[in-house]
Amino acid sequence: MYTIREGYVPFREYQTWFRICGDLQNGLTPLVVAHGGPGCTHDYVDAFKDIAETGRAVIHYDQVGNGRSTHLQDKSPDFWQPGLFLDELNHLLQALEIADDYALLGQSWGGMLAAEHAVTQPQGLKAMVIANSPASMALWLEGAAKLRAQLPPDVQDTLLTHEAAGTVDSAEYKAASQVFYQRHVCRLNPWPAEVQRTFDAMEADPTVYHAMNGPTEFHVIGSMKNWTIIDRLKQVRVPTLLISGRYDEATPEVVQPFKDHITGAQWVIFESSSHMPHVEERPLCMKTVSDFLLATC
Repeated sequence: MYTIREGYVPFREYQTWFRICGDLQNGLTPLVVAHGGPGCTHDYVDAFKDIAETGRAVIHYDQVGNGRSTHLQDKSPDFWQPGLFLDELNHLLQALEIADDYALLGQSWGGMLAAEHAVTQPQGLKAMVIANSPASMALWLEGAAKLRAQLPPDVQDTLLTHEAAGTVDSAEYKAASQVFYQRHVCRLNPWPAEVQRTFDAMEADPTVYHAMNGPTEFHVIGSMKNWTIIDRLKQVRVPTLLISGRYDEATPEVVQPFKDHITGAQWVIFESSSHMPHVEERPLCMKTVSDFLLATC
């Protein structure tokens, strides 16, 4: 069994919550897990703590504005930019004294953040896992449009009607969105408690999600709408594992640029999963990540 330590790291005038499962000093490269959203919490990616059973320390944290870290509901939308979260990640690595030796796993938006981090070629980054992430939001929107077109006609009509009217907070719109989520975000029914906790937290404080993404996964109108990293991916210099699900909202075309432009990148598709193989096929996903890390760092 591993030890667990929680705490806070001061970041600017804010606080970043973190949790360490395992021993940072045992000689094994620790794994840092960056959650998605933008605006989620660590809860739904909690499963990656399973990797600590192999002896490798696993670090979760809540990005500022979310979860147990400082909430900033009064900040204007332009405050919420990738650079903020890159600074926070770098600060966390320094504060935990692992900046010279770590692996990084990012899920969804967390994978976009991980890629942004990796293209700066930090010396301490030994390996990276990009899980269920797009290399371009334009490609993400194209993929989402195709998936939306496969929804029942009445669901599609409901989504379009409320988006046009600006009534995306309505119960009817949320119910229609859930049809998409059940197909392409997490196919387990009911959702695991830790996944539900994250969605409940986002409902309670959607500040970051609305500013950077929008009201739903497939109606992206926030500051990340035009984001892409495709033209910078050749700068990645570390072993990289790509993960996606067969039914993933991160469709194959949004992941493909990572495979095309990161030298030696491996790509594993989980056949019974959508956007969350770490809960939908938990044992296989943990073994896949653990084996990759064992082989690379």
